[in-house]
Amino acid sequence: MNHLSFSLPRVLETELAHALDDWQQHDKVSRLWSRDASLWSNTDEADWLGWLSIVEQSLAQLDGVRSFVSDLVSSGIRQIVLLGMGGSSMAPEVLRETFGQQPGAVELLVLDSTDPAQINTIEQALDLEHAVFIVASKSGSTLEPNILMAYFYQRMVEAVGAGQAAAHFVVITDPGSALEQQARKDGFRQIFHGVPSIGGRFSALSAFGVVPAAVVGVDCQRLLECAQQMVTACAAPVEDNPGVLLGCLLGVAANNGHDKLTLIASPRLASMGAWLEQLVAESTGKQGKGVLPLDGEPVGLPAVYGDDRVFVYLRMQDAADAAQDRAIEQLQQAGQPVIRIEVTDVYHLGQEFFRWEIATAVVGSQLKVNPFDQPDVEASKIETRKLMDAFETDQTLPVEMPLAEDGQLTLYADARNAAELDELCGEHATLAAYLQAHLSRIKAGDYIAFLAYIERNESHTRAIQAMRAALRDSKKVATCLGFGPRFLHSTGQYYKGGPNNGVFLQLGCDAVHDLPVPFERYSFAMAEAAQGRGDFEVLAERGRRALRIHLGQDVAAGLQRLGELLA
Repeated sequence: MNHLSFSLPRVLETELAHALDDWQQHDKVSRLWSRDASLWSNTDEADWLGWLSIVEQSLAQLDGVRSFVSDLVSSGIRQIVLLGMGGSSMAPEVLRETFGQQPGAVELLVLDSTDPAQINTIEQALDLEHAVFIVASKSGSTLEPNILMAYFYQRMVEAVGAGQAAAHFVVITDPGSALEQQARKDGFRQIFHGVPSIGGRFSALSAFGVVPAAVVGVDCQRLLECAQQMVTACAAPVEDNPGVLLGCLLGVAANNGHDKLTLIASPRLASMGAWLEQLVAESTGKQGKGVLPLDGEPVGLPAVYGDDRVFVYLRMQDAADAAQDRAIEQLQQAGQPVIRIEVTDVYHLGQEFFRWEIATAVVGSQLKVNPFDQPDVEASKIETRKLMDAFETDQTLPVEMPLAEDGQLTLYADARNAAELDELCGEHATLAAYLQAHLSRIKAGDYIAFLAYIERNESHTRAIQAMRAALRDSKKVATCLGFGPRFLHSTGQYYKGGPNNGVFLQLGCDAVHDLPVPFERYSFAMAEAAQGRGDFEVLAERGRRALRIHLGQDVAAGLQRLGELLA
């Protein structure tokens, strides 16, 4: 079992003792396992707790998964591309990044973007005749996987012919979904079922995670049996319950102002951060409350952090990073709340999936919110749909007037943000002045979020990471980075439904080479633009401090220019 330890300021130690006593006194562990919705908001929570028993179900279904993988290998398939979004794509990405491609296994690629450059990068890496696409969508109606499926189905028809294309497609979806109906009608290679009572972000140990894990050669029997140890432990009384302990730690921290969950992970476990972001942020960020997980923020000295942090160190015992060890020790000595989770075996990743699911449910109870809904994700979808409907009628998105431009960058804002920035700038209404004015609105306890509707690649990530570090160090506030549209299905819920203490820089660009969406009047670039603008409109409607920065066609040059201005 992975070991959890912690160091807290005295006030949090006292509050933690009260929280654990409350869970014990009111028999809350038993109530959680008996699916008692009164632990949360007493609405529909009982309908979303199927993940409590999924490990045993997944173990029982492993023979079918193994048979599927064996068939792929024997038929010469060398690549699998998973088309998904949110929980359907992030757990597979963690498993691929953590375990790598095992000898003799199929290569797994994950695509969860509508960015044309991102799609093209994946397509250029494919040998379509020896590739299979897994379309992972719980509801079967999610925009991104559906239009990606349409695009690659057409490409597959061109590569192998209409009669063979369906054999290169597999779906993972809930029983009876529109996606399952289409897969049966078209004769797709295989259909795997999700569990209707498991939301996407809680689905890592269901078919949505297990099938991709098996593809890359993970010993799923071992992974799930390790997870089962955590399942058993999380049904134990409070004093011996590792999931309830973590949940109470995070809930107590959040209720006492330490609501920025700063994740530091050993290099081999680094990909866990994005999965934890979507699990914790989407589950807790609502009704003006929440825990904001920060993935990938560069580690700094204690002096650059405010008093709103709680640090979680996921440490790989046999592959720890000495610099991270020193940084955590310094943070602990400085009095910051620090939680350490020692991962003793890479297969214990299965334990962490389940521990964090339990902990997230516990945090929801501590904050008195429903951790299984995502009302503000739906708000963004509605605004995006309105823009896409308008495009299909007029063949253009509504015209916007820029706030400022300098030949490289163009700034946009809604009327309220524009008026505030105009007042701050006064007569000096240059693009640089507007940026400076926007950043001047940052206060202690805020966070800065980069919302990047551009290709998610190493170069772009490195450029924005440098900006994150510079702003964190100068402003002493937390920083986030999300690539759109995928963050809309994770931290996007928190940004709109959580506390109004975010300062947003949305980044967009012009597509160099756009791609058509088959059977639609819009392209992928238009879909991405509509998602970005829909996202921005909801942020504005919720009174968020937001600024949209258009980088033009040369994204690298635009990011360089923005970095210079922010510096």
